[in-house]
Amino acid sequence: PLMLGYDRITPVQIFNGLQDLQSNRVPLALAVVLLVVVAAIYAGTRWAIGRGTEALVVKGGGAADHARPLSGLGAVLGWLPYVALAAVSVLPHLAVLLLAVAQDWYRTLLPAHLTSARFAEALAHPQVVPSILNSLGYAAAATVVAVVLGLGVSWASVRWRSRLSPAIDALAMVPLAVPGLLMAFGFLALGLLAMTIEPLRPFVDPQRNPTLLLVIAYAVRRLPQVVRAISAGLQQAPAVLEDAAAACGAGPLTRLRRITVPLIAGSLAAAALLTFSFAMLEVSDSLILAQQRDFWPITKVIYDLVSVLGSGPAIACAFAVWAMAFLAACLAAAGVLLGKSPASLFRT
Repeated sequence: PLMLGYDRITPVQIFNGLQDLQSNRVPLALAVVLLVVVAAIYAGTRWAIGRGTEALVVKGGGAADHARPLSGLGAVLGWLPYVALAAVSVLPHLAVLLLAVAQDWYRTLLPAHLTSARFAEALAHPQVVPSILNSLGYAAAATVVAVVLGLGVSWASVRWRSRLSPAIDALAMVPLAVPGLLMAFGFLALGLLAMTIEPLRPFVDPQRNPTLLLVIAYAVRRLPQVVRAISAGLQQAPAVLEDAAAACGAGPLTRLRRITVPLIAGSLAAAALLTFSFAMLEVSDSLILAQQRDFWPITKVIYDLVSVLGSGPAIACAFAVWAMAFLAACLAAAGVLLGKSPASLFRT
């Protein structure tokens, strides 16, 4: 809606109202209304379906052993909805790719002439390289924060198993339900509130340096995927090994370092890859929190290039193709480390 100029939708109205937030409190009211609606839907869903499917204790086996393969017309009808949905989903990506390689495209279904020069121009643009370096710094710091925080939440949910464990797990999944623009608006409001404390002002002022706010926002946005990945690893790691180490006199930190972390190293690496890759391409937090050009991340530069007359949209599309290739590589690496599709993290 933001890219298409459609402003009769709550998140876009909140975004447009940021410019005069000091004198116009309507965006604050819209944010509260949207948050209440989302929280009610999320709470109702958690109450209706519970925590969802638990991970298997061991890999392999399960219902797949009793699956009956389809053939003939049944296989066609079974695949048809997925193929149709995948085809519709890939159309925007295909359009971005065609715009990036189109040299002459006017009143034809496909470009008349193709070129690869846009990809080199995208990397040579004066705003692109600084934005890549900014995103690398933000994403790396956010990855460390998200993995450490996710490990603590997963440990409390899987190993601790107290009455508070379901509540802790549910709170960790909230960022997955709240719209990104609303989360970013909340972090902006939190930064403005923290600016009233003089020692914190240089670190939380988005007009000066939004690094701290961006790192926290990126980490919180990816916390649900991190928790699901690490929780799956902990559920597959036998707890008796940790109990045996405790019986031999090993302390909590020693057990964590010598027993738990090596057993879930694949899940930790997959969680780190998912966090890093998605943080590199985070949109909502970047558009709202990165207000100074020197601190713009990748997605902010892409959004700015689209509005540049001439070759701006084509360069933005070429830059976006580079970003899509990077994300695909990270997801493939995460799938190798997890031993399954990263999409399973979103389903649980």
